Amino acid sequence: VQLQASGGGLVQAGGSLSLSCAASGLTFNKYGMGWFRQAPGKEREFVAAISWSGGGTNYADSVKGRFTISRDNAKNTMYLQMDSLKPEDTAVYYCAAVYRVLTPEEDQYDYWGRGTLVTVSS
Repeated sequence: VQLQASGGGLVQAGGSLSLSCAASGLTFNKYGMGWFRQAPGKEREFVAAISWSGGGTNYADSVKGRFTISRDNAKNTMYLQMDSLKPEDTAVYYCAAVYRVLTPEEDQYDYWGRGTLVTVSS
């Protein structure tokens, strides 16, 4: 199984960025997907999750209303649209897959990608 996150970069505060997570080696439409992030010196935290069908989503309070998670099962890809970015959103963003569950709990996830760095300047 491979999960490849991409789309990170440097953006000014208030700007937008879109992340993608391409999955291979698993039956994508049977897995809930999630985004997590780890800021420098901090523990990894939940950002957003989406059910295997795309019909259910869950967001951390810190990103609710600014980030949108989505998926395209035909392309085996998940997305995270990040708007109104803040310097505190600076982190390495990871995508992860969990079988048949929509959950914010990272210890329930089965597979993890390597992460992509998002830097938001003030």
